[in-house]
This record gives sequence, C-alpha cells and structure tokens, in this order.
Amino acid sequence: METESEPYVRLATLRQLHQVMADMNTARSLADTLQTVADGVVTGLGYELACVNLVRPDGDLVVAALAGNPAAEALITGRTGSRESWERRLSMGEHWGDLVFIPHTEGWVLDDDDVPQWYTDGPAPRFEDEWHPSDRLFAPMYTPDAHGGSGELIGVLSVDRPRNGRLPGAWGREALQMYAFQAAIAISNARLRANMQRALVRLEREQQALRASEESFRQAFEYAPSGMAIAEMGGDQHGRILRTNDALCRLLGRPASAMRRYSFSDLVHPEDIGTLLRTSAEGGRAELRLGRRDGTYVWVSLRNSVVADAADGPRFLLTHVEDIEERKRRELQLAHRASHDSLTGLPNSAELRARLSSRLCQRPTHAGALESMDAAFGHPAYDVNGHGFDFRPGTDALDGFDHHVHTVAPESEHDDGTKGLAVLFCDLDGFKSINDRFGHNAGDAVLIEVARRLSRQVRDGDTVARLGGDEFVVLADGLGRADAQDLAVRLRNEIIQPIRVDGRAMRVGASFGIGWAHCGMTADEVLKSADERMYVEKRSRPKQHRRAG
Repeated sequence: METESEPYVRLATLRQLHQVMADMNTARSLADTLQTVADGVVTGLGYELACVNLVRPDGDLVVAALAGNPAAEALITGRTGSRESWERRLSMGEHWGDLVFIPHTEGWVLDDDDVPQWYTDGPAPRFEDEWHPSDRLFAPMYTPDAHGGSGELIGVLSVDRPRNGRLPGAWGREALQMYAFQAAIAISNARLRANMQRALVRLEREQQALRASEESFRQAFEYAPSGMAIAEMGGDQHGRILRTNDALCRLLGRPASAMRRYSFSDLVHPEDIGTLLRTSAEGGRAELRLGRRDGTYVWVSLRNSVVADAADGPRFLLTHVEDIEERKRRELQLAHRASHDSLTGLPNSAELRARLSSRLCQRPTHAGALESMDAAFGHPAYDVNGHGFDFRPGTDALDGFDHHVHTVAPESEHDDGTKGLAVLFCDLDGFKSINDRFGHNAGDAVLIEVARRLSRQVRDGDTVARLGGDEFVVLADGLGRADAQDLAVRLRNEIIQPIRVDGRAMRVGASFGIGWAHCGMTADEVLKSADERMYVEKRSRPKQHRRAG
C-alpha cells in the first residue's frame, strides 16, 4: 500500500527527471549527451551507478560514459564488449517490458564473458525485494521507427543498485524504460548533429579548397604567358569562345569582348580549317594559322583539353594557344633553302625533279604492256572482242587501275591539238665569257636577271627552275606544240635583251630544247629528252660570234 509521502516523492522525482531529459537534448556534442544520459540515471532516477554502452559501427558495444562510481569509471570506460555477448545478456533473465533484469541467481554465468563490468560488495538481501550486489538491470535503447515502435539498437543502459536498496517497482521500471527511450532519441539527435557538423566542416573545407583551386586556375589562366581560351563544348554553340586571357587577345590584336563573338573555326585560316576539325578535343594538338584583327595570320600551336565542373555538369574546352610564328618562319626558310636555288630564288634541281615526278606515274608503255599483263593474268591480255588492250598513254586500258590524271604528250611533230606538259630546257650562250671577262659577281647578276625575266614571262602555276650553272628549265602544262614553240621564242627574245651590270650593257643568248613529259617516263628521262633536243637545235643553228659587252 502506498504511503502518504510517496506521491510527493514521485512528483519531485518526475520534476527532476523532466529536467535531466531536457538537459540531454541541449548538450552541445555527442560526448556531452552520453555523459548527460549517464548522469541523469544517477541524479534523476536514483541509481547508484549508470553505464552507457554505445553500439559501434562494427556492431560491438563500447563503454562510452559512466556516472556514480569514479573507481568503476576508471576501470571500464572505453572498453568493448562483443555483440554476441550482449545479445546473450539481453535474451536472459526477466523481461520487464523492454527492460532486462538478470538476478544474482542467474548472473553468475556472465562473470567470464567479455562485457566490461564492475563488482559491488555488500550483504546478502534480507527481504525478497532487496537488491543483491550481483543483480543486473539493463535498459536497451532503440531508435524510434516511423510507426512509433522500436527500431535499431543503438546502445544499452546498465544500472546498479537503487539508492533505496530495493528492486524497482512498476513506477520505477516505467520511468527507466521511458528514460531509455528519450535517451535513444537524444543520442540519435546528437549523432545526427555531429554528422551534420562534420559534413558542414568537410563541405566548408572542400569549398575553401575549391575556391583556392578556382583562384589558382584564374590566376594561371589570366596571367599565363601564352594564349588561353575557354570554349563551349557540345550543343548548338559548340566551339564558341567564352573567355580569353590577355596573352591571346594581344596575340590576335582583338579585345576580349570581341573574341566572345567568335569560335576558332571563324578565326582559322581557310586552308587550315580541315586541320582544326581533325583536332580531337581530348588532348588534341594542331599547328595552324589564326587571323589577326589587321587581316594577317599568325602560326600557333593549339592544344585542347576538356574540363568539367565538380558535379560533372557542363563540359568546356580549354584551349592553349602558343605563338610559333618565329619557329614556323625558320622552318619555312629552311625548307625553302633546301628546295630553292640560293642565288636566284628559283626552285632547284631537286625541287624540279620532285614537281615533275609528282605528275608522272610509272605505268607500262605500249611495248612492254602486253608482256607484263600476260604475266599477271597467266594468258594473253585481250578485251571482250578478242582484241589486245591498248596501253598507250591516255588510253583506257590502265585507267581502271588508279585515279591518276595521266600526263600525255603530242605524238606528231606537227600541232595535232594535243595539250601536254612541255619541258623547256634553256642553256645560256656566251655566259662563260662574261664570267671570264667581268668576274663571277657580274655573272651572278646576269643569272639573277635571267631568272627574273623567265619568271615574268610564264603563267601562274608554271615552274621556272635553275638546274645548275647557266641551265634553266621551264615546266608549262596544257600546251600544244605550237604553244610551246611560241613560249620558247618569247623567252629567248626576253633573255637576249641587254642586261646592265655596274653600268655596262651585257648580252647573252639562249638555246631552248622542248621535251614532253608523259606517264611511264622518269623525271630524269624527261629532262634528258629536252636537253638532247636543245643540243640538236644548237648544232642546227649557224655559229654566231657575239661579244659579251
């Protein structure tokens, strides 16, 4: 039967319990919350000792907080018990709702498991409801689920010996169970706050790192000594320039505001558009020409890379543009020197042969064609009518074997209307006497002027080359025999005009031999043919004695 003072004691206990529950939810950290939970069991519920065993990520339980007994706190705080041992404890004894009471008559079997525990000395109980020193009482703490029931186990409250020395009654059990439920909520909230705080700290660090990275990129982009640009990638505006640095604006002579109206395809030289389109976005490289504001072009090395934002959002093209104008100029100069005569600036012998060879394919002539085709097919080569194939240059017999536009030559000594590639071999007459009388400087000046006069008389696309010494060659395509003879006359008449060197008028003559190139010949064979015709012409002309100055 309840005594007269017990309602007042309960009321005071409830007020104190309400206060410790409020303190649990206002603790600043998870560690403070756990300690507040342990302290509340002692101060609010009246137990002499309380221990908070918290479930770790690996499932085992660690002693995270202890209150009421400094000696026990030093003994077991931070120690761990296996989940298996705890599961055995929570399945034993008497179940008072969610509470688990293991009386001293059963608890002796737990003395040797790995759960951290303390030992309390004291006399044996004299009454049936007295607390024995070896009694154990556990209050499991579960996270609340969506339906208001018990969810996942997050820890266990271990309590020892109520201050009144008696086993808790119905009200005491209900109070402890309610406290464990509220403690689970407080611990879950504290964990959530701790996780949020860690996430916020991590996010802030990431944002600081991102800001630092962006600032580093901005400075590297803006102050890079070579040109840099960012362009859109994909979509309708693919390739449109979004941002440029000062170095690129200076290189192209265009302000940043104007650059945003273009893409690189708008700025590239028309001859280099194919090179730009073949340049891949991922690490693509190309050497091409970009247009300046003044209409000129500059050679650049262009290198691409793809960048994306942190969330794999829009992808952009980062383009590095390096000025290679000086290097290209040196390369072109070296290539020009290798292929052109250093004195006259005309293509040299090697370049002449290269240009001539590019027009000639090594196809069989009529004389050897049948034998080679017989060997290839294993039987005589005939067409569908039983006639032998015609392998003369310009016929269709071999046209199916390649897509080369074959070079043909007039077959008759008279102009039959056939247009071909004329090769005019020119040898200066009387040049040696100029060298002998006036020196090599005067001879060089004559050669330079002859080269200028020859170049002035030919069409765009024709080639004037210096073969060596006082020998020149002219390649003129699309001429008939009469056209080639007229050209030779015009060139000779131009050459024989007086040439003034150091105030002196000097004259040289010129002999021309006209040869014709056609497929099946080599470049040397073509040049030899023209050279031989030139000597035939020289021998057929009457000897002339002419002074050189």
